[in-house]
This record gives sequence, C-alpha cells and structure tokens, in this order.
Amino acid sequence: MRYLSTRDSRPEPAIFSFADVLLAGLAEDGGLYVPERVPALGAVAAVPYAELAAKVVGLFAGDDFPPAELGALAAEAYATFHHAAVAPLVQLDERTWLMELFHGPTLAFKDLALQLVGRMIDRALARRGEHVTIIGATSGDTGSAALDACRGRDAIDVFFLYPHGRISEVQRRQMTTVDAPNAHAVAVEGTFDDCQDIVKALFADPRLRQDLSLSALNSINFARVAAQIVYYAAAGTALRGRVSFAVPTGNFGNVYAGHLARAMGLPIEKLVIGTNANDILARYLATGRMVIEGVTPSLSPSMDIQVSSNFERLLFELKGRSGAAVGAAIGEFRKTGALPPDDQAWQAARDLFSAHRVDDAATVRSIGQVYRDTGLLIDPHSAVAVAAARAEGAGDAPMVVLSTAHPAKFPDAVERAIGLRPPVPASLAELAERRERVTVLPNDATAVARHLRTHARRTARAA
Repeated sequence: MRYLSTRDSRPEPAIFSFADVLLAGLAEDGGLYVPERVPALGAVAAVPYAELAAKVVGLFAGDDFPPAELGALAAEAYATFHHAAVAPLVQLDERTWLMELFHGPTLAFKDLALQLVGRMIDRALARRGEHVTIIGATSGDTGSAALDACRGRDAIDVFFLYPHGRISEVQRRQMTTVDAPNAHAVAVEGTFDDCQDIVKALFADPRLRQDLSLSALNSINFARVAAQIVYYAAAGTALRGRVSFAVPTGNFGNVYAGHLARAMGLPIEKLVIGTNANDILARYLATGRMVIEGVTPSLSPSMDIQVSSNFERLLFELKGRSGAAVGAAIGEFRKTGALPPDDQAWQAARDLFSAHRVDDAATVRSIGQVYRDTGLLIDPHSAVAVAAARAEGAGDAPMVVLSTAHPAKFPDAVERAIGLRPPVPASLAELAERRERVTVLPNDATAVARHLRTHARRTARAA
C-alpha cells in the first residue's frame, strides 16, 4: 500500500509507505495522507475483535507490518478492554442497535484505534531506531486515549492541547492525571479549533518539525482512521447483511472511517451524521455551503468543532483526487471562513451522507427517552447519534448507533436528563484523588512551540 498527500499538486505526487504515514501523521505540505487505492475487504468471518482488527488494518499496512506481528499487537491492545466482545452490540428496539465503543481504558471510542496505533508506532520506531514527539489537539477524548496509549514509551513524547475550561471534568482529569514523564497535557486559552490551528502551525514550521521529529496521533493520522474501520466491519458481520450507521461526529474522522468501510465493500445503506449546535457538516449537506461560525459550548463538548479536518480527505475524492484543487479550496476556506461553492461536489456528498442537527434540548430528550424505553444510560454524544437516527427515519437496513463514550464521563448531562447520576466505573473512581499535571498556555503557537522545546526529551538528548 502506498499513500499520497491530499494537497500534492505535482503531476507525479510523492508516494509514501504506511510506516511513513504512521510516523509522520500530517504531510509536510499541510495535507492529509490518503491511500492510492482503497483495498477490498473481502469476506469477513465472525472472529474475535483483535483478529478482525489485524485483518482490516493489515490491508492498509501492507508489508510494513507482517500478519503475525500485527496480530500480536492487536491481541495485546484489545486485552486492555473491559468487555470480552470489545465493541458489543445492544439492541434498543426492533431495528436499532447501540454499538458500545467505550469499554477501553479511557472509556471512549478513541481507545479502539489508539491502543493499537500507539503500539504500532512504538514498534515502527524501534525498527528504525528513532524517537518522535507527538503533538495533537483534542476536543475531549482523543487526548486521554493517546496519553494512555503512549504513556511510558521510551521512543515517544506526547503533548495534547485541549481548550481550557471547555471539556468535562472527567475528560480533563483523564488527561491531567496521567503520571508519566513522556505525557503532557496542555490547556490552551481558546477553542478546539484554536488548538487544531496551533498544531497545524507547528507542523508547518520545518525547523521545529525536524528538531523534534513531530508526529500526529489524532484523526489526521490515517492509521487511526484505518483502525476505526474495524468496528464498522464488526457490526456488519454481526448483523449479517446491509446495515446503516448513525455517527456522532465533529471532526469527520469517525464517519469517514465508515465511508471507507463502504468503499471497501461493506454493505452500508446509510451513513447518518449527528451534529450538535456546531452544525457545519449538517449545514453543508443541507445547503452546499460550508461556512465557519463561532463555536458554541454544548453538552457534547467533543463535537464543539467548526473546522472538520478529516473532511479534506472526502474533499480530495469529490475534487477528482486533485491535490491542486484541494489545496486551493482549503486555502480559501482558511482565509475567508467559507469553502468555495462546488455544486457537483456537494451533490456527490449528499449521495454519500445525510446529517441532522441535535441541540442541547434535543440531546437531553434523547438521553431521557432511551432511559425510559430501555433502562440504558447513554452519554450526550451517543444521544446526539440516537436522535439523528430517529430523525432519519426507518430504512430497509438495521440502524447501528455508535455509542462513543461512557455516560459516567458526562454525569452532569445525564443527571440533567433523568435526575440520576450514572454509576462511576472503577477506572474513574480514583480520578478525583490523583494529582493533576497541566500547563495552561495562551492561544499562541510560539508559546506552545517553546513549551515543546523545553519539555520534549528529544530536545534534551540533542542538547
């Protein structure tokens, strides 16, 4: 398998291996890596989740990770989960299923990719005798999952930026209480989009990128998207036939993985996007206009995003895989806050996805309705997806709602909906007693770069 950047405008684009993409994360031209071709999934047997993960990710990894090695890494990664099925399906009604993606170490769906990808990065670095500094932005859950996956690894330093005061207390403490010398939580005085812009600015600094060997581990890293395809395949295999998915998404990475699963041959009827009040994706699909508005704090903070980075990968397809066209469109988007209109691309996107806006009031109603109907507690992000699925209406295929976080991570929202706080899992019980380690920085890329140079161990070794 070979990869190229979504912004490479040369007649013969540069080609990269899976290992290159895994370790770099973001392309040097600012684009995102995509495969030259989408592999066929083929027949999928009902096998343990780790075996399925090794098969699916192996299609994208190629020769960089032999099957036996990838199988061993997957088995080790998913042994950290608290449920034997890893991602169990729970039936809500006759045609609707909840896929619980929160049984990993940090109780969020990001664990399903990052527990495997962190181990893959560690193995690739050991082979090359290299060290990387991972820098990422998180709207809540990616940071804790990445810090947990990379904690204590000698060849990795990991820094995650999050919007100061804009995530839940549990999300914050899961990041700030990681006690490892290579793990760093950084609170930025701004929004998630500000954090994401800082990360892109750091990658655009060639000296910093070289000095620290910068790498990315959030959903701009294609390896993470590849690992997210697995749970779509698992659901399709379990339900045996055509299936639809309702996906809560802000950065477009989770639902883009579903798009790739369908392109690989999984019989997916619908991909339904659930957004909160920060509804740039729903507005785009409804009107063809993608315009940045102010970020509105919500009960589902992991989706409080106005710049959906992974949309660039879809845009590359919609623009006929033209790096020049994507680079020009994204440049205009970042300059003016509006993506240049392209009705042909918009109509193609509408054929692939539908979307529904679910505000806080509807989110609360969704949590309450699920609890009254089934006795199940769901978190606000999952509630957005449930509401989107119901707004979409019945189809021919069963609908799988991706439940992306444990309700105990958002106890205030759950209590607001049903008058009860969710039970606290054992893994969260001690969070309030642990010492927090966090640095608060201004919304300024220079300040963050200075912090990285001061605390990254690669810099210390070079000195």
